[in-house]
Parts: sequence; structure tokens; C-alpha cells
Amino acid sequence: MRAARIVTCGEPPVVAECPDPEPGPDEPLVRVLAAPITPLDLLCASGTSYFGTPATPYVPGVQGVGRVAGASDVGTVADDGRLVWFPTRAGMAPGDGSMAELARVPAADLVELPAGADPVAVAALGLSAVAAYQALTWRGELAAGEQVLVLGAGGAVGQAAVQLARTHGARRVVAAARSAAARERAAEAGADAVVALEPGDDVAGLAARLTAACDGPVDLVLDPLYGIPAAAAARTLRAGGRLVNLGGSAGETSPLDSSTLRGRSLRVLGYTNNELTGEQRAAAIGHVASLALEGRLHVTHERIPLTDAPTAWHRQSTGTTSGRLVLTP
Repeated sequence: MRAARIVTCGEPPVVAECPDPEPGPDEPLVRVLAAPITPLDLLCASGTSYFGTPATPYVPGVQGVGRVAGASDVGTVADDGRLVWFPTRAGMAPGDGSMAELARVPAADLVELPAGADPVAVAALGLSAVAAYQALTWRGELAAGEQVLVLGAGGAVGQAAVQLARTHGARRVVAAARSAAARERAAEAGADAVVALEPGDDVAGLAARLTAACDGPVDLVLDPLYGIPAAAAARTLRAGGRLVNLGGSAGETSPLDSSTLRGRSLRVLGYTNNELTGEQRAAAIGHVASLALEGRLHVTHERIPLTDAPTAWHRQSTGTTSGRLVLTP
């Protein structure tokens, strides 16, 4: 089979022929149809992540979509018809991931997708949409009629969050994003108002712009940025409001002042997909796929042949993308 393999940590993968994986007990082969390149893939392959340095060479790809193989014989694979989403631990633990024509996946990890689902669209959503959905509902306790502020709304998590907040009853969704292209994506996702995040922002100035875009106090902030944007967003919250943090792309620390926290009795909550049970993750993927099939959930994405994986990897690492890049073996 063809596969993208990380040969040297910190460098793009190399596409090469390699032996087909052998199916094991309760580990069927999946013919991969779509494998997204995500920030987590780059982090794992950097060799500097909190997971440690992975053994090389290995096939990256922490998630994918494909069809379960019914039989493997002398290099031929017969599909059994089931379209599935699957996770892997590639780069976090020994073993290969999804950026190949075939992947070996524990049967218990396979999540069957609804008939008619678009493999590339579901792969583009994947764990990013799961994070947005669970952070809003399970962690953030979104209730119908609430106002939601989504930071970093031009990324995959942010785009999904804008749409999911709406489908789960938010009365108003305000978005904030850095670049003009990201703000356009947030608007296309359905945000009622979009605020620019500027490089020179201070907390007070950004808080004033965010407040002006909102219709009264905010109930819930979804924050994949932290840093100054999180501190500013906290000032828009009502008494008892919630801020759910999913990442730190704007800074690992934030000037979130004690008076804002105490004066409004705010709740600041952390979220990671790693805390989900297998059942929670499967249910969330199923929900995301169903909304995508209904045309109610999507993120901007680009289909790229597996053979172009090195170039796509470089684009992801340098931020020169217009959306989620999805490899199609």
C-alpha cells in the first residue's frame, strides 16, 4: 500500500510503498477514504509533545474515515460495506495512523456512519466538531435561549461551534477571529456578528468591541485561544457565566483578572477530548455526521491526494491553508 510516513520528527512525511498491515484478532483493516491533517498530528510528529518522542518511521493520522475490509488476500481487499469513522493513537503510542490506503483499527473503536455520509466532510469535521459539541453542551451546559461568544471562530473548532450553538438553541452567536478570511468563514457559518481580533489588542479595548457586538451579557464563551482574547471575553459574561477553554493558540497564560472572576462569580472550565469515554465520543461523532448529512454542519475543507501529503503537511504547519486539509488515499 501507499502511506505517508514520518521518518524524521519535525519534518514532513514521506509518501512511499510499504507492506499492508495484517489484520489481528478484533482488529479489522479499514480502506481509508479520508484522513485530515490536524494540529494534533503536527504536535505528535514534532517529537517535542507531552506524549514524548514517537518511534519512527510511523504513519501519522489520529483519525480517519473509511470502509471496513471484509477480507485481505494477496494484497486485495474486499469491503464489507460499512462506512466508519475511526481514531488512532499514532504519534502518542506505538502504531500507525490513518494517512495510508489501509489502517488496522480495533473493532471497538469503529463508529459506523449513517448511509450517504460524505467521508471527506465527516473527516474534516471529526474530532474538532466533537470538541465544539461537547464543550458547548456537556462541559458548557448550553441552554436554549442563551447568547454564546465563540473565539477563534474561523478555525475548524470555531466554525463548528458557531453552527452547533445555533442548532442547540442559542438565541444569538457572536464570533471573533483574526484574519479577514477567518472572519468571512465565521460569518458563513452563521454568526450574528463577527469581531476582529487585532495583533495589538489590549484587554479593555477588545472587551469593549466584543461587548458592543453582543446583545446584552453573554452566557457562555467558547475559547480555543486563551491569552488576551479570553481575558477580554470574560468581561462580557453575565454573573455566573461560563468560559470553556479548549486551547492556547493565543497564549499559554492569560491576564484574566481576579476582580472579573470574583465580581461575577464566573466559572472557567477546561475541556479536552481525551476526557471523553469511548461511548461519548462515538455518540458525538454520530451526531456530528447526522447534522452534516442534513446539511446543518460543515467546515471549510480541501481534498488533497495522499501523494501530495508532504506539501499539504507543510501548508498546515505554516498556516497557509483556507480550511481543514483532508488527504484522500
